[in-house]
Amino acid sequence: MAHPARVLIAADKFKGSLTAVQVAEHVTAGLRRARPDLHIETLPVADGGDGTVAAAVAAGFARHEAQVTGPLGAPVTAAYALRDGTAVVEMAEASGLQLMPEGVFAPLTATTYGSGEVLLAAIEAGARTVVFGVGGSATTDGGVGMLQALGARFLDEDGDPVAHGGGPLRELESADLSGLDPRLEDVEIILASDVDNPLTGPKGAPAVYGPQKGATEEDVAVLDAGLTRLAQVLAETVGTAASDAAEAPGAGAAGGIGYGALVALGARFRPGIEVLLEVLGFAAALERADLVITGEGSLDAQTLHGKAPAGVAAAARQAGKPVLAVCGQLAIDEAALSGAGIEAAYALVEIEPDRVKCMVNAGSLLEGVAERLATEHIPPTQP
Repeated sequence: MAHPARVLIAADKFKGSLTAVQVAEHVTAGLRRARPDLHIETLPVADGGDGTVAAAVAAGFARHEAQVTGPLGAPVTAAYALRDGTAVVEMAEASGLQLMPEGVFAPLTATTYGSGEVLLAAIEAGARTVVFGVGGSATTDGGVGMLQALGARFLDEDGDPVAHGGGPLRELESADLSGLDPRLEDVEIILASDVDNPLTGPKGAPAVYGPQKGATEEDVAVLDAGLTRLAQVLAETVGTAASDAAEAPGAGAAGGIGYGALVALGARFRPGIEVLLEVLGFAAALERADLVITGEGSLDAQTLHGKAPAGVAAAARQAGKPVLAVCGQLAIDEAALSGAGIEAAYALVEIEPDRVKCMVNAGSLLEGVAERLATEHIPPTQP
């Protein structure tokens, strides 16, 4: 007797509508409506941005919380995940746009100080490897706030600490990394991101991502000048490696926090989805599956450049497993989908074209889409 199909659901969040865990739940419900005999395994995924800690917890990591400094300086509660000496830390938990009041931005003054505090909390809890997911930030301070929390000093010409944020970095005169917490020397930090932008310039963190954080054209120029000054001062402090790191993949991630981690913490950059799939145990789950369902809110050109569904599809294709996708909206053609290793994609807007209604009713719509997917792509079990 042929066994019922074994389906692995490995999808990212539908941003603004459903978490990755909720996506998996609704897809499961829809599949079971059509095919109650299916063996279904869920492994919510992320690429280093917001939702990364939640994906780790869903995969069996223990959830921990720490009271830290938010992007505006007020206290916030940030979560991180820990298992067997490996921590998953998501900078957006402490320094993300998600923590800003609606309609409020602080492109010149938002700080990553809290991200450094979360790293400390993870190390104090026993982490010896930290997967540092960076994305979704409210900040453009080059990671200076994070490094200050870890013991570094960044001073102006009067010998006073520079104020929080990327704007004041133009006044930076010197940096002293000698006070960094010595425990960092025994911790491996993996910078997990889907961003490969450099620190500054036309493709740098301020120019590309600053406007998303409320930066005007003038603000972008101020921030770029500040990060340029930071790179100059760090080059004077630690040598030319700091200048080289400003051009390295990941330097421009999360408002330049990637740069601070690369230069001062000895972090190693890896594509976020690649390292997260390893940490979450994707290979073993993939081996058990006959079919993989992935997805995210918008399947578009960005998806093909390091986002979670592309990473899932690439790994599945290498293992010879077919991949289908679900999404809120589909903005790439069949050729691009096929090139990414995805056989077909089902978009919620095909059922509900009104974007607002689509987001509000994403869960029920996703169940309907999953039911159709099962009917069209998963053959019935033959006796």
